[in-house]
Amino acid sequence: MRVIFTGGGTGGHIYPILAIIERLKETGISNDDEILFVGTERGLESKIVPRAGINFKTIEIQGFSRKNLIKNIETIKLFMKATKKARKIISEFKPDVVLGTGGYVSGAIVYEAAKMGIPTLIHESNSVVGLANKFLGHYVDKICYTFDDAAKQFSEKKKLIQTGNPRSQQVLNLNLEKIDLAQKWSLNPQMPTVLVFGGSRGALAINRAMESALSELSKKPYQVIWATGQYYYGSVKEKLAGKDIPKNLRIVPYIDNMPALLPQMSCVVSRSGATSLAEFTALGVPVVLIPSPNVTHNHQMKNALDMEKAGAALVIPENDLNPNNFVSSIDHILLDSEYASKMSKASKKLGVPDSADQIITVMKDYRQTNKKLL
Repeated sequence: MRVIFTGGGTGGHIYPILAIIERLKETGISNDDEILFVGTERGLESKIVPRAGINFKTIEIQGFSRKNLIKNIETIKLFMKATKKARKIISEFKPDVVLGTGGYVSGAIVYEAAKMGIPTLIHESNSVVGLANKFLGHYVDKICYTFDDAAKQFSEKKKLIQTGNPRSQQVLNLNLEKIDLAQKWSLNPQMPTVLVFGGSRGALAINRAMESALSELSKKPYQVIWATGQYYYGSVKEKLAGKDIPKNLRIVPYIDNMPALLPQMSCVVSRSGATSLAEFTALGVPVVLIPSPNVTHNHQMKNALDMEKAGAALVIPENDLNPNNFVSSIDHILLDSEYASKMSKASKKLGVPDSADQIITVMKDYRQTNKKLL
């Protein structure tokens, strides 16, 4: 099956595609030459996708500005130019199906594919539907989504299918050797352990809460792994130089192989990006979520609240974060095994263990039913 994937700008648009591509190759449905990813030169996808060995092409496009209306004239011109290039890419590649996950680049590619009569799908990984996916919902054949709240934002109800996030299935299928806590960090594998992190760069608010809570955390009957983020690691080490570091704490810049560590974590404190939540729910890890306020449409908060509503997370808005509620939230999970167990079960209910397979089935069905394209 020949497939064009498109999406960009954030990991939430890229990682679900990578999970689907991996599954397509595993099952022999598509080979390398039958898969193409279209993104932008400046987006995160321009680094991640080629590194994964996936065929990659780019188009130039930009988002609308809420402040600079004159700039939007240029945006419209770029979109028209992008659709022309999209048509050329689609005509040359001859896909059986096109799938977009969001970002302005997917708007151009999926829209043009739909106009050309090619089967099209979109996947929405967040609780708040992005502008590109809202626009494309009118034109595509099927809308795959993760959170219940996302479904309410599409008017095309007959197109909706709840598939979950493909990253969930990918994490469950990873045949990884677990990180040895004793060997790597001299920690006790039998003791409850919490991982605190704010992404690869880190999160200043979470790091500040950790700095203020060190004394209190040193008294706890559990261990803490604090991943400061690459950006903040140097400044954190500098601030703590000469101070007593709790014996139950390990400070690292980042966890490169997160899925190999998560199954051993009794609790995680993190942001609430779609990819992270897919990993947590796949494994049923209890979480304390501190959503980033610096994202489009505050979608991390909506993601987190959906998790909390299902009983799978505790949520602390960044504006309300302080050392007391930071530590007490971790305590609530790690010092109450019955509560932690309920949270873990609720989390697993949200994870979809065959999410990628479900989406691939939809792709195959639409490819097979659209006989005029074959």
